[in-house]
Amino acid sequence: MTAAELAERFALSVHGDAGAVVSGVATLAAARPHQLAFLANSKYRNQLPGSHAGIVVLRAEDAELAPHTALVARDPYSAFAKIAALFEPRPPRPAGIHPSAAIDDSAEVSPEAHIGPFVSIGARSKIGPGCVIGPNCSIGEDCSLDADCELQARVTLVARVRLGKRVRILPGAVLGAAGFGLAMEAGKWLNVPQLGGVVVGDDCEIGANTCIDRGALDDTVLEEDVRLDNLVQIGHNVRIGAHTAMAGCSAAAGSAKIGRYCLIGGAAGVLGHLEICDKVTITAMSLVTSSIREPGEYSSGTPLTDNRTWRKNAARFKQLDALARRVGASSKETE
Repeated sequence: MTAAELAERFALSVHGDAGAVVSGVATLAAARPHQLAFLANSKYRNQLPGSHAGIVVLRAEDAELAPHTALVARDPYSAFAKIAALFEPRPPRPAGIHPSAAIDDSAEVSPEAHIGPFVSIGARSKIGPGCVIGPNCSIGEDCSLDADCELQARVTLVARVRLGKRVRILPGAVLGAAGFGLAMEAGKWLNVPQLGGVVVGDDCEIGANTCIDRGALDDTVLEEDVRLDNLVQIGHNVRIGAHTAMAGCSAAAGSAKIGRYCLIGGAAGVLGHLEICDKVTITAMSLVTSSIREPGEYSSGTPLTDNRTWRKNAARFKQLDALARRVGASSKETE
């Protein structure tokens, strides 16, 4: 595509040769003349003069540094994401049901849906138009998928899972498995029946091998445009607000409520029954142990140090209570 075509399509302005043509995307350092790159982070600005990219997406203040054609955007990264989608190879997914698929007689499958090989669809489940169900996916009983959902491969919807429009689920994810509900009686565990379901709003994306448990009584809910990375664990009856994103290996325990536009860093955890308000950022490896009522950025844990220093500090942590008591007692004596 030419720079002029891309500019018109995505409301950008051209600096340089509007007829420059690209057929793919790459990084600034690796791009060739037939590829498009972007500059969004100022620490990579020194790569711009030497880049061989045919077109670079950047901010207006960097346009004069571009060695070739530039597309000027207010947000180069989001503009690049939209352009890159044009060059993403997508295999054809013709409508129809593969002969190896096993579909219950009571299930409803739109004639406009693609059902791949070795797919299983349970009783009373519904598959909407434009849906793509990849190989070896399993859809249990009483599930529903609205239009244009994509289950890539080996995705499991166990029971009572309802997906909105354009939900994308990557390989190996499991939605609707029984939540971790236990009661102790006479020294033995009893399983608490998990009678709810999972509700996923429009335009959500769920990463590979992520697990979302169904609710005990009410549903586990993801509002619209929630993004979960790979290997995320969502416990039963959790509610996640719209446009929130959770990075890999993070987790939310049962009945936690996470607000809208929150960012949860990698391997961070949220304890059960807590509430996090809108627009909160939790940095990686943090543990949320109490509810958060004010927007902002929150962290826990200690910074990485060499092991010898860490051991010294760990020994001092054990003495903090005694030290605090001595300081308190000394303060009272001087009053």
